[in-house]
Amino acid sequence: MIRQRYRPPKRRPIMAFVILVLIFCLLSVLVYNLPPVHNRLAWRVEEFRASIKYAINPPEEVVFRPGTQKTPSQQTAQLPPQTPTPSPEPSQTSSGPTVAPSPTPKPTLTPTPLPPEALLSGFTHMYQTWNNCGPANLAMALTYWDWQGDQRDTAAYTKPNKRDKNVMPYELADYVTDETDLSTLVRLGGDLETLKAFIAAGFPVIVEKSFEGARFDGWMGHYEVVNGYDDTSQTFYVQDSYDGPNLRIPYDDMLDQWRAFNNTYLVIYPPERETEVLSILGPHADPNYNYTFTADRASQETATLSGRDRFFAWFNRGSSLVRLHDYSGAATTYDAAFANYASIPEDERPWRILWYQTGPYFAYYYTGRYQDVIDLATTTLDTMNEPILEESYYWRARAKIEIGEVDSAIEDLRKSLEHHPGFIPSIELLGKLGVEP
Repeated sequence: MIRQRYRPPKRRPIMAFVILVLIFCLLSVLVYNLPPVHNRLAWRVEEFRASIKYAINPPEEVVFRPGTQKTPSQQTAQLPPQTPTPSPEPSQTSSGPTVAPSPTPKPTLTPTPLPPEALLSGFTHMYQTWNNCGPANLAMALTYWDWQGDQRDTAAYTKPNKRDKNVMPYELADYVTDETDLSTLVRLGGDLETLKAFIAAGFPVIVEKSFEGARFDGWMGHYEVVNGYDDTSQTFYVQDSYDGPNLRIPYDDMLDQWRAFNNTYLVIYPPERETEVLSILGPHADPNYNYTFTADRASQETATLSGRDRFFAWFNRGSSLVRLHDYSGAATTYDAAFANYASIPEDERPWRILWYQTGPYFAYYYTGRYQDVIDLATTTLDTMNEPILEESYYWRARAKIEIGEVDSAIEDLRKSLEHHPGFIPSIELLGKLGVEP
């Protein structure tokens, strides 16, 4: 009998296969992170991840319910701190006294009749890279004034973390002030005539508005550059960083989508043309007048609108009162807004609204409702596919400090800086606590 020598199984093919798989995975990661590839695919990857989380925990089902019990010490609004804090809208707020609601004043009309149409040219259109709406639209608006740059420049300043969910209007304005030779202003309560007046005078306008449809997972915010209008067709011309250049937006659609952001608009202009800009604004050149006007208009809309639009009206009134430092009135108004939110059909709920507007944090914090600040910030962060929102971490930290949870507050402040490196309010608050950023 002949015995065969035992031959162990060959492992080389298996090892070679494993090595090839590892090489393939490594190359895939490297290729995915190449800027041209990443810009095209990152939003699809993000959308896929978000769809999984939102399917498990639908954010539209979550309803924030502010507390109703207040201690006597919470009945009086506190004075705002002397150190800078992030503004819920632009940073150009006036420190004037609280202004009580009054009959809606009528804005001063433009001295000369507006032409029936106007169209501004000279823009460099830019399709936004992933999650870069604000910087892209700012860059487009700046190119009209012969600024040499692109959305990478504006993004590096306004959102050093590309995964940051939003850039506030005041951050766009700060870029113009700090990084260019141009001037800018932000106002609330814009209308069709205001847009047309600026365009007819040669000033494009950046607006913040709603953005939704079958392509997206629910309501979100968006910026557009408005550069023309046509009364005959009742449309505006806009430069859109997502949908493309020279789009036509019906007047009615503009008003409907603009309401969600209190009709906020930003105008960029050369300093030597400031007199023209202020003339177009009329009484709205005075910030206090502008905030009072928008608060009163929103108050009227709460009685005439319904559904989601009524929620936006209540929310807008609260945001205008925050600008006027009427924190007690704002807190009560936001309570009404959130009560209305619960009655909105789930598929219409603007559940991302605290990504873009932070007024409720101001109102609840400065009326001593610290637990509401904590609960609202936690609700906002928990419903995100990625909890990357420096403002929510910052305000939750401030509220935690007030109730004695300092260690947890420090953790939140460090998270805010992780998500937005250099975020000044968090750096300053850590400094007050004697902690290095």
